[in-house]
Amino acid sequence: MTDTQGRQYLVFGASGFQGGAVARLLAERGHAVRGFARRQVEAEKAVDGVTMVQGDLADAAAVRAAFEGVTHAAVVMPLVYDRATVETYARNIAEAAKAAGVERLVYNVNTPLPKAKTPYASFETRRAVEAVLRDSGVPLVVVRPPVYLDNLFSPWNGPALVDDGVLAYPLPADRRVSWLSHTDLAAAVAAALDAEGLEGETLEIGGAETVTGPELAAAFARALGREVGYLALDPAEFEAGLGQVIGAEAAAGVAGIYRWAATGDEPELFAADPEATAQKLGVRLTPLSEWISAQPWHIWAKKND
Repeated sequence: MTDTQGRQYLVFGASGFQGGAVARLLAERGHAVRGFARRQVEAEKAVDGVTMVQGDLADAAAVRAAFEGVTHAAVVMPLVYDRATVETYARNIAEAAKAAGVERLVYNVNTPLPKAKTPYASFETRRAVEAVLRDSGVPLVVVRPPVYLDNLFSPWNGPALVDDGVLAYPLPADRRVSWLSHTDLAAAVAAALDAEGLEGETLEIGGAETVTGPELAAAFARALGREVGYLALDPAEFEAGLGQVIGAEAAAGVAGIYRWAATGDEPELFAADPEATAQKLGVRLTPLSEWISAQPWHIWAKKND
């Protein structure tokens, strides 16, 4: 068993969904955790057991200050898709981590990456960040998750699922996906931070089951006790709706993933091997039925409007 006593963990994006899940899990395990948030209003969000600090990733001094005393760090990029900007973020993180003598840095790419270069910033900016971090010489583990189940427990998916029996998502119906929950992502990142012998590795991680859209809808139908059908959204329609929530520029970046997926290239890109994830990282992955049944879907019902 790895001895984690005396470690100080730094989690970027700790006020967000993915980073927040990682920070909470590390804190629940009794670790000293510092969370980094880009905006003061985010830094003021209470995360139990996590000391929050605020800073701009473009501010090298602020990033260096966040790394003071840190031994292990988990990195995820914000929804920014300008290459020069994110490369600056990555360099600041890499230089600060190296100066602090960080023992391991785990980079959550937040998406699988196609083998060939694409025209989509959603992939290429994340690929560029990975290159900067890898070239820095800081001990690095890269994790590439597929699509998050938690995306479905949202104001734009929940009501249609509960009230209309429609599971709508911008992926082709036949695209096989190892849907992963934020909870399982956190377990995987925490394991990647602590497990021995992983330096330099790139881990294509995924959830417990790999399913098509209709198969996912069938899992929802069984768990919810009602008919559920899958609807493959047009990526442009998805982008327009998402833009109203996170802004047009960020939505265009995110939508690039789904525009690429619609072409059919590398059909298994989102289909990570669940057994490989569990064995490599020693984590238990949550079955679809278990995750679906655990969510309070009733909050999206019309009667609660």
